[in-house]
Amino acid sequence: MLKEISNDIIIIDNDSTDQTINIATNYGCRVYKKNWSGYGANKNKGVQLAKNNWILSVDGDEIPDEALLKAIAVLKPGNDKTVFDIPFKAYLGNKLIRFGNWGRDHHIRLFNRIHVRWTETPVHETLILPKKVAVQKLAGYLHHYSAKNEQELETKIMHYAQLSAIKYLKNGKKAHFTKLYLAPSFHFVKVYVFLLGFLDGKAGFAIAKMAFKNTWLKYHYLSKAAQTAKQKQLYQHDLPPVMAYEFNANARAK
Repeated sequence: MLKEISNDIIIIDNDSTDQTINIATNYGCRVYKKNWSGYGANKNKGVQLAKNNWILSVDGDEIPDEALLKAIAVLKPGNDKTVFDIPFKAYLGNKLIRFGNWGRDHHIRLFNRIHVRWTETPVHETLILPKKVAVQKLAGYLHHYSAKNEQELETKIMHYAQLSAIKYLKNGKKAHFTKLYLAPSFHFVKVYVFLLGFLDGKAGFAIAKMAFKNTWLKYHYLSKAAQTAKQKQLYQHDLPPVMAYEFNANARAK
């Protein structure tokens, strides 16, 4: 489908175990095997390898529809500081989610690499936009097949929560009482009630439940990581200089 709008399709592969490389190569894509450096960092690798400055960034679980491809095909951006916001349609399994936070999803995915790049945080990467950026909306949708079922969604949530905890620890965030015990309930109510997630039935409840779990887990992991870091600092402080050096060397080796 993407060949309708570009003759340069780049795949960044991170140790896939299926037929991704063979399938992509057979369709004329340029495939690069790269070490995993984080979501934003690996997207930036693909951006740098592109032949053209205008980039359409699409994740492996997303599919553009015909309306979006047609809108991009006729696009003539006059300003290279213009970025294009694309609406999403999200699915849990085969069910289209119409409400909750998933039902309102949209992201900037078409941009000029001269002025725009991805942040390189461990998770939930965002675009660094230039000053005086112009944002335009595009017709059509990116269809996001987030998870095959609730079990797969829960696995992803746990993984993202761990990465978020690392990100928060680096940024100096704290796991306060409100974050651990009030924020999760607030997110559940927001997604399920205020954003009408209950209208999506069982899927809507599952998504709201995962919003609760994700919020609690990331601050739970942050709390544990902060305790470990504090204990490590206290332990090193009490060690003689030579032993402290050996402790650091062993930690890096692991």
